[in-house]
Amino acid sequence: MKKLLAFSLAIFLFLQLFLTVSPTEVLAAPADEVLTLHAQSAVLMDGDTGRILYAKNAGEVRPMASTTKIMTLILALENGNPDDLVTVSAYAASMPDVQLHIRAGEKYRLGDLLYSMMLESHNDAAVAIAEHVGGTVPGFAALMNAKARDIGCYSTHYVTPNGLDAEDGNGVHSTTAADLARVMRYCITLSPRREEFLKITRTDSYSFGDTEGLRSFTVGNKNAFLHMMEGALSGKTGFTGNAGYCYVGALRQEERTLIVALLACGWPNNRSYKWSDTRKLMNYGLEHFTYRNVWQEPKLPELPVKNGIPDSGNLEEEVRIRLRLSSEEPDLKFLLSEDEQVQVETHISQEVTAPVEPGTLLGSVRYLLDGQVVKVYTVEAAEDVEAVTLGWCLEKLWRKYIL
Repeated sequence: MKKLLAFSLAIFLFLQLFLTVSPTEVLAAPADEVLTLHAQSAVLMDGDTGRILYAKNAGEVRPMASTTKIMTLILALENGNPDDLVTVSAYAASMPDVQLHIRAGEKYRLGDLLYSMMLESHNDAAVAIAEHVGGTVPGFAALMNAKARDIGCYSTHYVTPNGLDAEDGNGVHSTTAADLARVMRYCITLSPRREEFLKITRTDSYSFGDTEGLRSFTVGNKNAFLHMMEGALSGKTGFTGNAGYCYVGALRQEERTLIVALLACGWPNNRSYKWSDTRKLMNYGLEHFTYRNVWQEPKLPELPVKNGIPDSGNLEEEVRIRLRLSSEEPDLKFLLSEDEQVQVETHISQEVTAPVEPGTLLGSVRYLLDGQVVKVYTVEAAEDVEAVTLGWCLEKLWRKYIL
C-alpha cells in the first residue's frame, strides 16, 4: 500500500514539476499599458524562467529569416568541434544573397565559419556548417526540429540552416515570437555550450582564412544592439522578402535577463524599426519588473497514520507524523511587476497507512502566478511509523500475559 501511495504521489509531483518548466505552459503577464510596436509579432521574456512578460501576437506562425542561425550555431557547438575541417560543397557555395563567397572544395575550420555565419549572416557558411554537422541540409534540419521540440518550441519548423524562405513536405520554414525567444533562452542560459555561444555572438570583428592560407577574411558584427544598451548580451538580425525584418536579442541588467523576439518588424526602408522596438520592450521590462522574494514558510499539519504503532504501544492512541519540505529556498525570487502576486497552494494527503519511512512523498507546496505553476516543493514524512502486524500483536500478548 505504501509503495502504491508513494508511486502515485511521485507521478503527480513529476507532472507538476514538468508543468513548472514547460515553456508552452507559461502565459503572458498582464500588462498595465499597451506598447505601440512596429513588429507584427513580439515577445518580451524573462530569460531566467522563460515567463513571457509582454506579448503581441506571440503565437502567430511567421517566417524567421536569419534569426534561424542561433539554432544553427548552438547545434554546431553542441555536436561539432571548432577545430573540425569543413570541406565546402558546390551546394553550399551556391547560396544566394549575403555570402562569404567560399568556393567548392575549399577547407575551413568549423569555428571560423561560425563567426562568419553569426557576425555577417553568411548563408553559404551556414550551409557548409549544416552539411558538416548533419551530413546533409535535410539531416541538419532534422536535428534542428528535434532540438526545437526538446526545448518546448512546438510551433516551429526548420527547413534550412540559414533562414532563407523555404518549404518541405512538413511545412514552411517558420516560428513564432514566443518560440524564437525560447530558442534564445536555451542558447544563453540552458545549453552546455552557452558561454561559447555568447563569446561568438558578442565578438565585434574576427579574421580568418582557409586552411591552405590562400584566402583571408575579416567579418564584422552587424548586431547594432550590442552597443545600444548597457548589458546587451547577444542577438541576431534577419531579413527576407517574406519575413520582413526580424530580430532576437538578450540583455542582462541588475540580475534581470530579458529576451526580445520580433517577427515581421517592417520591410524596406524600415530597417531601424527592429532597434526601436527592441529598446522599447527592453526598457519596458527594466521599468516594470523587479525581483521579489516570495518565499512563505508553509504550515504543515501532522498527518494521521492508519494501522500505525504508537510510541506508547497503546493501539487506542491516534498515530500522527510530522511533515517537512524535501528542500527549502528561503530566497525564492521571481521577476514580477508591482501588481503581480504569487499564490501558494498546499496539497497534503488526508492520511497515510503505515508503514511509513522518512522521505515518503505525501504532498506538495505549489507557487502559482497567473494561475500557472511556477515552483513546486515536495512534502515528505519527517519520521518513520511502523505498521501493526500479526507478529507485533502476538509479541505484545506474549509480553503482557506470559512473560
